[in-house]
Amino acid sequence: MHSEDDYPVLNLSGIQKYAFCKRQWALIALEDRWEDNWHTVRGSLFHENAHAGLRAEKRGSVLTVRALSVCSRNLGIAGVCDVVEFIESADGVPVFGRAGRYRPVPVEYKKGKAFKEADGLQLCAQAMCLEEMLCCRIEQAFVYYGEPRRRVSVPLDDGLRQKVLDCIRGMRAMLESGRIPRPVKKKACNGCSLEPVCLPELADSSAAYILSHIGEDGDA
Repeated sequence: MHSEDDYPVLNLSGIQKYAFCKRQWALIALEDRWEDNWHTVRGSLFHENAHAGLRAEKRGSVLTVRALSVCSRNLGIAGVCDVVEFIESADGVPVFGRAGRYRPVPVEYKKGKAFKEADGLQLCAQAMCLEEMLCCRIEQAFVYYGEPRRRVSVPLDDGLRQKVLDCIRGMRAMLESGRIPRPVKKKACNGCSLEPVCLPELADSSAAYILSHIGEDGDA
């Protein structure tokens, strides 16, 4: 069981950032660095739209709950699910204030075009929180991508769950060490809002500088 005296609660959205780029997550978590750009502003507006409207509404056999706060005391993680659909099912769980039983299905909203494993890890972590809170098992969830306006089904198998646990362990270890990974230049850096802070281009230029000076004075 997690205790805040042992280590701080991790934010669910941080799992996606850590899986996408460990240096990005470390700059945010260890140095409280953040910058907005066109991509992050669009993403924020997209999530606001997902949370807009009634907090909970029932249509047919589906109860839709928006901006649902979740947590796992065992894992020490907490955050907000964009949407959780509670689908009427005989083998579901009871929902306070509602008749019948429901099967919970989290839906994460992303503004992008195609599925990324980092998105699946964040979604899986949300499901693991819901499982602990509701005493159930969730086998499937969805990521809704705004540009194609379609859902991608994400099977919550043991392999994905293990990767979530590995991310949490890695994040804890990085917090304890206080060390920020060195920059590594990659294609995704071009759209990252922290690129001006991270300065990934220095990774290549620094290596080139060192290599160019090796052997200048003989056995340097």
